[in-house]
Amino acid sequence: MRHRIGLAVGPATFRIGSAWRAPIDALERLYAAYPPVDLDRRVPDFTVRLQPTRPWRRLIRPSIAIAGDHMLPDAAPMALDHGLLAAEMGMNLQMALGWRRHVLLHASCVERDGKALVITGESGSGKSTLAAMLGERGWRLMGDEFALLDPVAGTVFAFPRLVSLKNQAIEVATAGLPPERLGPRLEGTAKGTIRHLVPPVEAIARMAEPAIPRLLLLPRFGFAEAHRPVEQGEAFVRLTEASTNYLALGETGFRALTRFVREVPAVALDYPDSATVLAAVEALWSEVA
Repeated sequence: MRHRIGLAVGPATFRIGSAWRAPIDALERLYAAYPPVDLDRRVPDFTVRLQPTRPWRRLIRPSIAIAGDHMLPDAAPMALDHGLLAAEMGMNLQMALGWRRHVLLHASCVERDGKALVITGESGSGKSTLAAMLGERGWRLMGDEFALLDPVAGTVFAFPRLVSLKNQAIEVATAGLPPERLGPRLEGTAKGTIRHLVPPVEAIARMAEPAIPRLLLLPRFGFAEAHRPVEQGEAFVRLTEASTNYLALGETGFRALTRFVREVPAVALDYPDSATVLAAVEALWSEVA
């Protein structure tokens, strides 16, 4: 690749190569506070390549194909204007398909006083937006895409990459934040408008610190406020559905998630707006912390 950068996010390291300079420039700006990875001296965990779909597509109607150690051969190409998003998707793909050191949960996660709130749910449930807002309100943001569950200790490790905010959530979660913490506004993606948010400096500086999971939250946005306790069996199924490597880990994954649901209470929370969910989270947390 003509251009490259080494990045460390939580316990994972990445080599990202690109046929174009622009995506690397965006990564260098937004990941400036993250630990650097010397690619001449260290072999990273994963490689991501942003390459043209055809040789001439580097210059003529540039079109990005995401490649790397782990690939989805049928993935649709992306426009060069969405190069930052392609790099982020490439990193997420490597983690989802290749990480084996932890049980990988598709979940947002925040921490307070050494205890973690794990937030999982379907796309559109608001977990990224909620984690971003909590991260600006006294919680440590541990990640909006993956929570890494240690199968032995039962603790959760952080993966605080850029927070991916979508559509109406962009204005809600970024109100009052300085522009240097925001990536470009990416219009016309498969999920609408996307803008990336750089986590607070503390979240990056402390990303090697694990936390003890204390509450599992299953939110749903767009409904009247209501919450209910979730039984262990339902929570277990929801977590297996949210894990990208549960089957690959076999008995290790089963034991880890069984322990999790036995020790961590779970609550399903419906909410209509950000003010409601923030107040509800604080109330629920006061009962378990």
